[in-house]
Amino acid sequence: MIYQSMPKVEIHHHIEGAAPPKFIASLAREKNIDISKIFDADGNYAYAGFAEFLSTYEAACEPLTGPQEFYRLTKAILEEAAEHGVVYLETFISPDFCGGGDVSAWRDYVAAIEQAATEAERDAGITLRGIVTAVRHFGPDNAKASARCAAETKGDFITGFGMGGAETHLRPRDFAYAYDMAREAGLQLTCHAGEWGGSEMVAETIHDLGVNRIGHGIHVMQDPKLVAEAVEKGVVFEVCPGSNVSLGAVTGWEAHPIVAMRDAGLKVTVSTDDPPFFHTTMTNEFTMLNKTFGWDKADFDSLNQTALEAAYCDDETRAKIAKKLGKVT
Repeated sequence: MIYQSMPKVEIHHHIEGAAPPKFIASLAREKNIDISKIFDADGNYAYAGFAEFLSTYEAACEPLTGPQEFYRLTKAILEEAAEHGVVYLETFISPDFCGGGDVSAWRDYVAAIEQAATEAERDAGITLRGIVTAVRHFGPDNAKASARCAAETKGDFITGFGMGGAETHLRPRDFAYAYDMAREAGLQLTCHAGEWGGSEMVAETIHDLGVNRIGHGIHVMQDPKLVAEAVEKGVVFEVCPGSNVSLGAVTGWEAHPIVAMRDAGLKVTVSTDDPPFFHTTMTNEFTMLNKTFGWDKADFDSLNQTALEAAYCDDETRAKIAKKLGKVT
C-alpha cells in the first residue's frame, strides 16, 4: 500500500518546528537576518543533541516577526502535510513566538493563522486546530502569560493548552497555575513528558497538571503501575517515533517502545513532531512502522481512530474527519 495516499490524523506537531528550512532561509534573506549557522551544507537544519536542537529551533523562529509571516508559514505547512494524506492536524502554537505573550498581539497572530487554515481547508481539504503551548524552559511566569492568551482566544480554532521545551526544567507542579487557568477556560490539556524525564515525570504530569494526553511519554514503560493507571484513566500518548530516533531518545526504530506501549493497552497515536528537523513526514512514519514492526492498514486505521477520538475538536468536526477516514479502501 502507498501510505502517502492514506488519510491520516496527526495531533502532535509544532507550527514553528514544521517550518521548511528553505522557507525560513528565504524569509531570513528578505529581512536581512543572518541565521546561516543553523543550516548545513545541504540547506537542512543543523544541530547535535537535544539542547542544540532547541537553540536551532529558536533561531529559526527569528524571521517569523509578525502575523503575515505566520500566515505564510501556516499555508506552506498545511499544503505539505496535505500532500502526505493528513486530513486533520493539531499544531502547537506558542505565544512566546507570536507576540511575546501580549494578548492583543497574540489575537492578530491567531487571526492570521486561522485565515490560512480556512483557506487550506477549502483548497487542500486539511483541517487545522491550534493548541496554545507554553515553553517550559522559559519559566512559570511565561507559562501563565501563554495560558492567559489561550483563555482569551479559546473557541472553534484554539481548543487546547500544552507545554513543550526542555522537559527536565523544573517540575510539573511549578506550572500548575497556568494549567488551572487553561482548565477553567474550558481548554483540553496535554503536556510533553517522558521523553527525557523518565516515568516519574509522566506520573507527576498526569497527577499535578490533570492532562488527558501526554506528548511522547515513551518512558512510561519503566513503571508497570503507572502504565496500568494510564490505561485505566484512558490517557492518550502522542508518540513521535521518528523524532525519538532522530534526537537519540531511543537508539533506533527497532528499540522504540511503541509496540510494547500498545500491547500494554495504552492509547497510542503517531505524529511527526517537528518534521523537517527530523527528516520525516507522516508517510515516512507509517512506512517505517510497517518496515520495522510489520504494521499494516488495520494498525494504521486503529492509530487514526485513536487520534480522532483524542482530538481536541467538536463533534461536528470529528464526524466530518471520520467520513474522510472512511473513504480508504
